Amino acid sequence: MAVRSRLRRSISRWADSGDQEVRDLREAHGGDDVAPISHAPDREPVQLRGTLRTVTLRPRGGVPALEADLDDGTGVVTIVWLGRRRIAGIEPGRAMSVAGRIGLHDGRRIMYNPRYELMP
Repeated sequence: MAVRSRLRRSISRWADSGDQEVRDLREAHGGDDVAPISHAPDREPVQLRGTLRTVTLRPRGGVPALEADLDDGTGVVTIVWLGRRRIAGIEPGRAMSVAGRIGLHDGRRIMYNPRYELMP
């Protein structure tokens, strides 16, 4: 019985820490000038702000492409820079703002070659 209780407390702490991370992301990246990723419209100009979760080099059609997942606590959008193998400052954990249009590819929301600004 005591083991089960300790296990529940541990799982509860893990769930709370994940929820706290989402709340922190929303608080840090929300603002009047940016749209939440989950509510950003497709195929219309948007400005988004978030934290990079992953950065991967993944060729597309024989052309190098740098891909990064941007998360703001409400959703995730994949950012793709075609023809780039590396961009200084683009690394996991980095906060940034991007502007462009979101499209769908294989069921994923993707923004190609956005204007971007690295944030401290």
